Amino acid sequence: MVVAALTEDGHVGERYELTGPRLWTFAEGVAEIARATGRELRYVPATREQFADAVVAEGAPRAFAEPLATLLSEFFDGRNSTLADGVERALKRRPRDFADWVAEIAPSGVWNPA
Repeated sequence: MVVAALTEDGHVGERYELTGPRLWTFAEGVAEIARATGRELRYVPATREQFADAVVAEGAPRAFAEPLATLLSEFFDGRNSTLADGVERALKRRPRDFADWVAEIAPSGVWNPA
């Protein structure tokens, strides 16, 4: 995507919102990786407060962590989830489904414990 935008004509001034052909939750994505790898995996969401506390524990000031946690909780709660046509517009092809990508990548061992 980036290579096309940087090396081909017709992308100047364009804004591409990138999505696959369907919407996924993090839980669904982790479940797909678990199926492809045969591993037992599950997604455990963090609350806004847990996230803010973790950011502070890593050394950030609370005045930074709280607004960041609010922003991310609103971003990831699904209210802004929409499909977009950026991949198709930029690359002139339909986007790949996440499940297809996972099935291709899983045999590489990228998700296997070291």
